[in-house]
Amino acid sequence: MTLLLALAVGLAGGVGAALRYLVDNAVPPRIRARYPWGIAIVNLSGSFALGAVTAAVPGVWLTIIGVGLLGGYTTFSTAAVDAARLIMERRFTAGVAGTFATLVGCVALAGVGYAIFA
Repeated sequence: MTLLLALAVGLAGGVGAALRYLVDNAVPPRIRARYPWGIAIVNLSGSFALGAVTAAVPGVWLTIIGVGLLGGYTTFSTAAVDAARLIMERRFTAGVAGTFATLVGCVALAGVGYAIFA
């Protein structure tokens, strides 16, 4: 990896993280739910986009967009913390079922994105 590519990935990752913040904070007030739908939507949409980008974008751009932008946009760690918080609040169904549904949904949407753009 060249220095220029590393800088491009880092810059794209910063943009992705900012987008994640905007989406995560825009969703909850609109749906008024106690489940962390913002992060679920981020991970679901990011998985679809990564599947599409993997199928349609070649070479160095795949690295910049896939690793940088979408790597910064999606987040497993926040989803894990949200699930742990729900379980510690004794909201076992929301914590476990929501995590399982998000995982399955992310894999499925990545496959759909890939299939559409392959």
